[in-house]
Amino acid sequence: MVVASPTSIQNERVQPFELPIIDLAAERSTVIKNIVKASEEFGFFNVINHGVSHDTITKMEEAGFDFFAKTVEQKKLAMPASDSFGYGSKNIGINGDMGEIEYLLFNATSTQLFRTISNDPSNLRSRASAYTDAVMKLACEILELMAEGMGVPDTLCFSRFIREVDSDSILRLNHYPHDSNILNKNKDCNNGTDKSPSYNYTKVGFGEHSDPQILTILRSNDVDGLQISLQDGEWSPVTPDPSAFCVNVGDLLEVMTNGRFVSVRHRVVTNSYNNKSRMSIAYFGAPPLNACIVAPPLMVTPQRPSLFRPFTWAEYKKATYSLRLGDTRIHLFRNCTQLE
Repeated sequence: MVVASPTSIQNERVQPFELPIIDLAAERSTVIKNIVKASEEFGFFNVINHGVSHDTITKMEEAGFDFFAKTVEQKKLAMPASDSFGYGSKNIGINGDMGEIEYLLFNATSTQLFRTISNDPSNLRSRASAYTDAVMKLACEILELMAEGMGVPDTLCFSRFIREVDSDSILRLNHYPHDSNILNKNKDCNNGTDKSPSYNYTKVGFGEHSDPQILTILRSNDVDGLQISLQDGEWSPVTPDPSAFCVNVGDLLEVMTNGRFVSVRHRVVTNSYNNKSRMSIAYFGAPPLNACIVAPPLMVTPQRPSLFRPFTWAEYKKATYSLRLGDTRIHLFRNCTQLE
């Protein structure tokens, strides 16, 4: 999801920013109002009292850290063969994007992958399944509150996509080691092509991008690194809050709200002076591949004509993977009459 630069980013403009915090246990009308406002203005917000148990979160995080603590050879056993699921290091996608990162990408029902990454695959599978079920439920709750807040009669119009049994939703664990030498040891995973120097300053861990799916539910530990771009050329660091989930609008949701909600570009930066690794767990809620993405009729008016042409998630996903992380995708699907 962007171009990870091998150069220092210390001289870039940075503007501190605190994400809106939304208490899901507050009065319903207040929650709805705040979610809609945050989605329109920032595309990002934190939620607390989210209903995902501490035990479910802790067990998933433990499983993640246990995996990334394995040797390179052990982790390479989980490298993908024919699809995108599995372990990766530095390389992000297939178009040359790189970052200071290692990751694990999977579908919780992929039993073959679980067998390769754990001595106890049934235990890891149960943890990942419990976590995925919990955050999917949270994503649906938020999407239904969004629909209600926008006055859509069918409040399931967004959430039903990720409830489908053939939903294309994924879970991604991103690990940003505090010592860049850890990733340098993984250069053999990239056929020995990694010629990056050792770093002692801020670097791009995962480059600038917007999430192509509907909604992202992100959990991270207490190490900072996430930055969002609310203005061109200016980045705002997001203070990590281990008690909250960070929620952000994806490209598809911007389309399905006819541009009212904004899918904001973001990135993760790393600093080798940190003495602790950052790990994030992201649930990307996506529809089935054949789902048609279009705004509900209520979202389209003479005053606000349809900004985007109908398309399927398969079409959009293909466009996503054919481009580099930082390339703009959503404008490729705008209505010709709205391009001006």
